[in-house]
Amino acid sequence: MVCIISLGVCRSPRRKGRAISGPCFPNLLVESINQLPLPDKWHLYAAQGWVGLGDHAQAEEELEKIAPELSAHPDVLEVRLRIYSHANNWEACVEIAGAILKLDPSRPDVWIQYSLALNELKRTQEAFDQLLPVALRFPNESNIAYNLACYCARLGRRDECEKWFKKAMAIDEETDKQAAIEDPDSQLLCDSTNGLFLERCT
Repeated sequence: MVCIISLGVCRSPRRKGRAISGPCFPNLLVESINQLPLPDKWHLYAAQGWVGLGDHAQAEEELEKIAPELSAHPDVLEVRLRIYSHANNWEACVEIAGAILKLDPSRPDVWIQYSLALNELKRTQEAFDQLLPVALRFPNESNIAYNLACYCARLGRRDECEKWFKKAMAIDEETDKQAAIEDPDSQLLCDSTNGLFLERCT
């Protein structure tokens, strides 16, 4: 299943990564990225740029140049999260996303990536349970509603699947219509939405 985040579609990753562990620096972690020392900020911007271009190896090289005491900054961790998602390292994604959300729970993209990683680990019920309350906090994030529809389809909850699919389409029909069409589990969505998928996406 391809469930989307607003930074892009999570597709089949290519390479494994390594889990991050290290000290936590609460005072540093609440700093804005703009307050990072210049060399480290440049490396972080470069890493973000390489991820955007799809070169995750170069992105990781840039992250390795950042001072070790800043490795647990949430903006640094979020780039690593995207690298490990690309690498299909879902265990590391769960660990890193959880660490980011403890520091800054206001990042809907990270909540989505957290639930996606759980789903990829066959922990779909847990993925749904983690993402459901987030939908109330970010009611205008169509990607959250779409992912909840995906999880309900996998869990066999047809009525809930249709409800969340309708909500996603109501928020951003064009984006979620395209995501649904490209989703490898489109047949499952079709079967779980009582024809709504065919009506809106074909």
